[in-house]
Amino acid sequence: MRRVAIIGAGVGGLTTAIGLQRHGWEVAVFERAAAPAPVGAGLSLFANGFRALDLVGAGDAVRAIAGPEQRLTAGLRRSDGRRLTVTPPEALCELRVVHRADLHRVLADALEPGTVTYGKRVEGIPDGYDVVVAADGLRSPTRGTPVRYSGWTSWRGVTSRPVDLLGAAGESLGRGERFGLAPLPDGRVYWFGVVSVPPGTGFPDEYAEVRRRFDRWHAPIAEVLEATDPAAIVRTDIHDLARPLPTFVRGTTVLLGDAAHAMTPDLGQGANLALEDAATLTDLLGTRPIAEALRAYDDRRSRTQALARQARVMGRLLQSRSPLRDVLLRLTPPSVAARRLTAVQAWSPPEVLSARS
Repeated sequence: MRRVAIIGAGVGGLTTAIGLQRHGWEVAVFERAAAPAPVGAGLSLFANGFRALDLVGAGDAVRAIAGPEQRLTAGLRRSDGRRLTVTPPEALCELRVVHRADLHRVLADALEPGTVTYGKRVEGIPDGYDVVVAADGLRSPTRGTPVRYSGWTSWRGVTSRPVDLLGAAGESLGRGERFGLAPLPDGRVYWFGVVSVPPGTGFPDEYAEVRRRFDRWHAPIAEVLEATDPAAIVRTDIHDLARPLPTFVRGTTVLLGDAAHAMTPDLGQGANLALEDAATLTDLLGTRPIAEALRAYDDRRSRTQALARQARVMGRLLQSRSPLRDVLLRLTPPSVAARRLTAVQAWSPPEVLSARS
């Protein structure tokens, strides 16, 4: 039986473990956290993410916690609520927002008992395994390549009770600021606030700062913040890789998820690309010799690095302080936005299979 060590029990690491166990591999996952964390915020799963989950057999379980398709108007607004863009519904027909902790629980439950060892910090590359998968995140010590600050920081939270979104979701834009709203299946709201600040900027009271910046924006933003436990807010400075990697593979060690292609969250694709990575890698390792499988997996650099560039460009546009940004957005035909979103989600399992030579 072939053996794999997976460093990191995040979305990508757990999904890789599920896929390889289905292919008969002996799987060990090592997670430095002492226990599964019941915290986190929302996470957007798009069509490509669900296709990847289906390939490893976890799609239906995740759909069960993701709830039904949302019927809200999506797009971009100004801080006063004036509509800038409307996203055609067909471009987001499979989008669901889940709580990250719920997704982790479902993925972990799909594994054989004892697969994940918590409280285990892996130093170097583990011995005795046919393949080592480094799914150890943005600051992956396995990768070693530095990250760079995007220029903005983000608060994230989930309301402690349901809040009426008044029929609309998406992002609202100010000058160097923006605020996002997305419904969770139980009626609670996942939200994020983003501001452009110098690196290392701190705030004595994070909750007070986010209220100060966004309370006067359009409804129901103030109500959403009022319904959020201040202690549950998380602020994260946004980083991506300082430069694209020349390879995701070194010998039989392979990088996956943020360890391979950490990007700003401006396309909502970070977790979805990690799911794609996991589905692609497990499919290849389950059907090809190891060396051949890893060479084929490395071809994902083209797609993931292109989307990382797109995410950074989108972030700069949305964080812009120029009034010309709003003009540009209003003049962009909905059909153009729909094509872009569809292209981002274009990955599918048949493409993985047909790419084999």
